[in-house]
Amino acid sequence: MLRKALLTTFAAAWAGAAVAADAPYDAAPAYAPTPIFSWTGFYLGGQIGYAWATNTLASYGPYYSYSGVNYSPNGVVGGAHVGYNYQMNQFVLGLEGDVEGSGVSQSYGFGPTLHRASIPVQGTIRGRFGFALDRALLYVTGGAAFAGVDTSYQSWMGYDSLSRSSAGWTIGGGLEYAITPEWSARAEYRYTDLGSFTDYVSAPGPGSSVTNHLTSHTVRLGFSYRFASPIFGR
Repeated sequence: MLRKALLTTFAAAWAGAAVAADAPYDAAPAYAPTPIFSWTGFYLGGQIGYAWATNTLASYGPYYSYSGVNYSPNGVVGGAHVGYNYQMNQFVLGLEGDVEGSGVSQSYGFGPTLHRASIPVQGTIRGRFGFALDRALLYVTGGAAFAGVDTSYQSWMGYDSLSRSSAGWTIGGGLEYAITPEWSARAEYRYTDLGSFTDYVSAPGPGSSVTNHLTSHTVRLGFSYRFASPIFGR
């Protein structure tokens, strides 16, 4: 009797184990790491801003000379940019170029002469170095700056108008934030020095020369679109 009970108990236990082995197994969900945003990739975008420039004058003629006189052309700037970023850990290296139309212009009367300077177009080629905090990028930028500059001089002795290209340098920094994996918005400040150039003119007086030195402070807001989607889970 005891033997029969033991055999019955063993058979029931064996059958229960077999059923348990055939039952579906609910595996614990695999751990998915939080996606890491990457700034690596090509991008293009647009920007708009406002520039406050200073034009410092020095003029020499047969009967006069002066220096250190300045006035402040200003106006709206806007255009497009294109670039490439490469991210290593939290550091971002990049190269960017931009071109802008500009409304920076102003006239200034000094003595008998009305001076005027305008910057109808400008552009830069710059390096960028940034520190990424996931979707936020703090960066500094600097490089070469170029501009078309129009100047004119008018007095009772005549009128002179000249156009030229001027080159210099620019430096600044900003904050960029990725709103989506493709789109980002930025706010940026830059200081630009376009160097000095001399116009040889007759309006201030026969045989006169006027040296202009243009610098500017500019704030911009912009947006960018990355063609290659950022890399997740590096």
